[in-house]
Parts: sequence; structure tokens; C-alpha cells
Amino acid sequence: MGFARYLTLVWPGMPWLWLRGSFAGLLLALAFALAVDVAVFTTWIWSELIDFRLSLALWTATSVIWLFATASALTGFPPPIPKGRDAAVDTLFVKARDAYLARDWLAAETTLRSMLELSPTDGEAQLLLGTLLRRVGRLDEAATALETLSRSDVGAPWLASIARELERVAAARRPAAAASELATLPLTRGHGDASQTASVQERAA
Repeated sequence: MGFARYLTLVWPGMPWLWLRGSFAGLLLALAFALAVDVAVFTTWIWSELIDFRLSLALWTATSVIWLFATASALTGFPPPIPKGRDAAVDTLFVKARDAYLARDWLAAETTLRSMLELSPTDGEAQLLLGTLLRRVGRLDEAATALETLSRSDVGAPWLASIARELERVAAARRPAAAASELATLPLTRGHGDASQTASVQERAA
């Protein structure tokens, strides 16, 4: 597996795209693909239309991009995703879990974020953070965190739990949406309309 990781260095941008899902890595990989395609077309397909010096310049630019991107990737090659927690991270998780169970939301969130700075690919900590955000009513943040986790490799073991949490987020949003709709209903359009509005509000309650 270690050798396969280093094979990503062959294509600029691929180490960060393949190993970390980086958008910048995707842009670099696409830009290099475009440069190679243009160089190939001007050399073997449009050879009569493109001057040889221009074609040579394109190949030179493509080679420079490859060398620069490869050198940059070697200096900042993403480390392998850790398969387990070290002692410090594990201690932080236990502390965050205990704070969560004690309903000390601030301490739990602070500890979880500190833990994720040390181990950003810890799926269990990300799941607990998403659950905590839902519990304190920060529904948009919770949904974003949970959806991001569901799309990542580290979220694969927790997909069932993530789905349940997203259902709870959606359920928590529904009463707020219903209250917002009721607030926009007319309340003084005559006796008949007022009675109907009151009936709707009673059913919603």
C-alpha cells in the first residue's frame, strides 16, 4: 500500500486529490491533463498548422509543470491516514465523551475540536461533534459536518449512525419550518378566515 501511495506522484495534483480529496489537487490534475492534451495535439495531429517552436515550447512548459508539481508534492506529501489513535488523542476523546454525557456542551465541543486538530481524520470524533451540534440546536452546522463525514473514507464505518443523526436533524428542522409558515398566515381577514387560521394553528400544535 505504501508503494501505491507514491505512485500518485506520477501525475501532478494526484497525491492530494486521491489521498485527501483536495479540490486544489483536482484543479492541478485537470490543468496538467489539459497541458498534455494540447501538447499532443500540436505535435502529432495539428503538426501542419502549429509551428514546431510553439510545439516545443508547449512540451517544455508541460515538463516544467510536472517537475514543479512533483517537487512540491515530495516536500509536502500527505502522510498516511492513521489507523488508530495515539494515547494523547485517545485521552482527549474520553474527556470529550465524558463531557458530552455530562451535558457540558462547551467543554465537549472544545475538547473535540482540539482532538480533531491533532487527528483530523478521526471519524468517531467527527460523528460525536455532529451529534453535539444537533443537540445544542446548531442544525446547519450539524448537517454540514455529518454530510461531509458521510462522503469521506473515515465515515464508512459510521454510515448507519450518520444517517440516523441526519434524520434527527431533519426532524428538528420541521417544527421550526411549521412555526415559520404559521407566522405568515393572515390573522385578521374576517371572522371566517380567523376561525380557519386558529383551527390550523391548533392542529399544528
